[in-house]
Amino acid sequence: MSNPSLDLASADEASSRLGISRASLYAYVSRGLIRSFSSPHDPRQRLYAVEDVETLVERKARFRRPAVAAATALDSGLPVLETGITQIKDGRLFYRGQDAIALARTATLEDTARLLVGALNEDAFLRHSRIPGPLPGPAFGPHGYVAQAVRLLSEPAPREARAAEVAAILCLMTAAASGVDPRIVPIHQHLASAWKASLQATEAIRRALVLCADHELSSSAFAVRVTASTGASLRNAVIAGLVTLSGPYHGGMTERVRAFLDDPGTVPPSGLRHRLYPGGDPRGRALLENVPLLASDATTLKTIANVSGGSPSIDVALVMTERAYGLPVGAAFTIFAIGRTAGWLAHAIEQRSQAALIRPRARYVAADEPPAQTLSR
Repeated sequence: MSNPSLDLASADEASSRLGISRASLYAYVSRGLIRSFSSPHDPRQRLYAVEDVETLVERKARFRRPAVAAATALDSGLPVLETGITQIKDGRLFYRGQDAIALARTATLEDTARLLVGALNEDAFLRHSRIPGPLPGPAFGPHGYVAQAVRLLSEPAPREARAAEVAAILCLMTAAASGVDPRIVPIHQHLASAWKASLQATEAIRRALVLCADHELSSSAFAVRVTASTGASLRNAVIAGLVTLSGPYHGGMTERVRAFLDDPGTVPPSGLRHRLYPGGDPRGRALLENVPLLASDATTLKTIANVSGGSPSIDVALVMTERAYGLPVGAAFTIFAIGRTAGWLAHAIEQRSQAALIRPRARYVAADEPPAQTLSR
């Protein structure tokens, strides 16, 4: 179906604007770089999002200017590192080659951490480290949760084998939310018990943790890798990822989504759909399966589908799940952070194995010299 909120172009118009053949245009579509829709006038004809075409035109222009291309690589979604952890391809998400959506149907976060990190014993999570010192109680939302998790991760820690260290860090991240040492109870069950959640909610928490486990080179994963490349400890690398996640344009987007759902008349945040998934975020769709949405949220979900042409982002799905099951306010961010810790650990370990310092260069701009133009997204 077509999307009336988008400017659309025919195949000839899009190909001409990009200076490519129709075959190349179809290749861009299959790679998820350009969204296509059925024409409302002729279902056999496809129309193409002008916004996506113009983004590619601008990207090609930058590559004709090497200095500008290098200066804008980090903000335009271009590959800057090699990884064997996660891949986003053709609108799908893969963990070590396994479809993350399929994995989320049955796997726990512990299973996913074993897959992402690799070389962990089957019983790695049956020997969780004890939490150092008394816990002040549960914490929710970006500010409270991050502060508590950072405090726990900053406590002096014994030297441990990799499996024990990975398990201990996931344990600490979980305890920061519940205020209780999870010991060897599966993380989703521990959180559900702490939040007095139903069996159906427990299953949704499990799925959400797996779906949030990693997302390739997100801002927080990049922060983790930069930190790990300096030789910093795994705990400090996770702290770097955590504070990055808390920003309002990353995991903190859940707070903006909640504010919008509470008052749909406000301007919707940009995080209602994810730009890496032109056809809709598969994580959002998978998480919301069988979730008994609030009536107002169900209406908003239909609006999002009509406007964006696809399923909502994971941020939207997390908040709608929180609201549907009456989880504590801020649980959406907490689930995001605990789940993503598995990916951060995998990125930190992979980066440390490369023994290479991540050290980009900056282009100096004098006070009277205008900066290079970059994408606003």
